[in-house]
Amino acid sequence: MKRTSFLSMLLAAAVTTACAGDADHNRANQPAAGAAVGTSGDTARDVSSGDRDFVREVTSANTAEMQMANLALQRAADSDVKKFAQMMVTDHTQAGTKMRALASQHNLAIPAAGDGEKNPAEAFADKRGADFDREYADTMVDAHQDMVDKLESRIDKDTLAKWKESHTNPATGQKGKVEAMTVVAEKSDNPVTLALNQWAAETYPVAFAHLQAAKDLQKGLESRRSNP
Repeated sequence: MKRTSFLSMLLAAAVTTACAGDADHNRANQPAAGAAVGTSGDTARDVSSGDRDFVREVTSANTAEMQMANLALQRAADSDVKKFAQMMVTDHTQAGTKMRALASQHNLAIPAAGDGEKNPAEAFADKRGADFDREYADTMVDAHQDMVDKLESRIDKDTLAKWKESHTNPATGQKGKVEAMTVVAEKSDNPVTLALNQWAAETYPVAFAHLQAAKDLQKGLESRRSNP
């Protein structure tokens, strides 16, 4: 399986869920007459298509990575792969819980687990041991790069650049001296957009760390393959 097919699967699942759920979502979230704009009970009119897509896409990606991690805990041969998978289960459970709470607060529809989506773990059904380990590590690098890029679109660019410089050396890619610095959400006058941007800013350091860990895992597996 080509790694790009995994990411395409996530996007297709998000789009399918979006098409199926938009009409019901809009009907269910019509504001009451006379309600104040911008309150948690009337944010539906303020929700942009971009915000709805963001929620669906990150939720689908989060669910997919959980499914892959659970399969890795069963199928992986390398202990480092299993440690990485356990980290995925722990951290993505926390991220998903926060997103569901945010979605509930702002009346945002999120796809239910398995709601019209194909379990991406099925694409790895024929993989075992070292073959599974390599495929899983490669997929996690691609998936987390995709997530990091998506989150960066909602983060203040100047602050992000400084934060990244403090965490990696641009010339070598090695981890640098970590300074006390916070990732800042991109500003917005829309309360829903701002809330999602803040979630993205809070989630970003963990997603970035996952990307670096996935790259380290990928390199380690390749090194052990070349030098058994």
